[in-house]
Amino acid sequence: MNRGQITSKAVPISRRALDIKPFYVMEVLEKAQVLEAQGIDIVHMEVGEPDFDSPKAVVDAGCNAMQAGQTHYTHSMGIVELRKAIANWHRKQYQTEIDPECIIATSGTSPAMLLAFMAICEPGDEVIISDPHYACYPNLISFAGGTPVKVPVFPENGFQFQPEDIAKAITKRTRAILVNSPSNPTGNVMSASVMTKLTELGPLIVSDEIYHGLVYEGKACSMREFTEFCVIINGLSKLYAMTGWRLGYLIVPPEMSRPVQKMQQNFFISALHFGQTAAISALNGECDGEVRNMVFEYDRRRKLILSRLQSLGLKVAVEPTGAFYVFADARNYCKKLRMCAYDLAFDILEKAHVALTPGTDFGEGGEGYLRFSYATSFNRIEEGLMRLHNYFRARK
Repeated sequence: MNRGQITSKAVPISRRALDIKPFYVMEVLEKAQVLEAQGIDIVHMEVGEPDFDSPKAVVDAGCNAMQAGQTHYTHSMGIVELRKAIANWHRKQYQTEIDPECIIATSGTSPAMLLAFMAICEPGDEVIISDPHYACYPNLISFAGGTPVKVPVFPENGFQFQPEDIAKAITKRTRAILVNSPSNPTGNVMSASVMTKLTELGPLIVSDEIYHGLVYEGKACSMREFTEFCVIINGLSKLYAMTGWRLGYLIVPPEMSRPVQKMQQNFFISALHFGQTAAISALNGECDGEVRNMVFEYDRRRKLILSRLQSLGLKVAVEPTGAFYVFADARNYCKKLRMCAYDLAFDILEKAHVALTPGTDFGEGGEGYLRFSYATSFNRIEEGLMRLHNYFRARK
């Protein structure tokens, strides 16, 4: 057989690789990129990625670190200076005390979640999540050997967990309850009273806090304010516009620290060195002014979308106050046009040239909804809303 010749034998593919569901927001983005390659102008309101550049202090610190030779492996848990900066940031934000030895820097929050679920799940163990939920949660839990248990949440309650519903879902196999506040896809912020009640149910709480700092009314609470029997997942991507730096972290109870460290050593080695140094400049407040400006602009965009949705025939039961998403009810159009949310989103992309995420991406509870991301410029959002107005007006 010549080198490079294709064999007639079937390549063995694992069942979990075959069964994993696609990430629909990426499929929307990829289709939008195909249209753009054809010269079509697309308004992107699908992907949850800040359109801002990383703050100057962060970029300067990263460049200086690279020039200083910080391009090699670090301690698997992250450089101690970063872990101390993370602990200090949490002390300032939430008045919580965290041992830097319980912090693990990771290459983004997705690896952090995977490490967390691998650390707590035996095959068949259950992790309770909301429905709708961030699209990747079930896949991350399943790949770690766990079983996602979906508990419906409803718009009239701000898509928040109702503790009595969670209590009914807890079994002998329940290892954790996963919470996300501010939430993707709904943008809603969990109340302190609900967080307190969740800690009283017994299981470990895994709290995804990646959108902390992006709150426009009130304040988001960290789960560490209510209990130390929790795992915190956070990172620099959203608040500091550092998605491409791939810098996240875990805060774990002391007994989890060594097991997670060993997995980090084996599977990821360490987060990138110069990125860790750059993150310190962000956490130490060197770009707070730029962050405040970003938050102000996100809020301006949020208000723009909310002010226009009713005229589009879309509803939002509870206005979101965090993250950069609006989860809009489009079930009336789905019914009238005889389309599921997935088909509606792609029809809008093809005919209105606006990219939105179908609620289908976020579980059965998201069917009939469309997620608007306002992580794009005010002017582009205005253009997108005008196109949507014309699209929906033609279909009323």
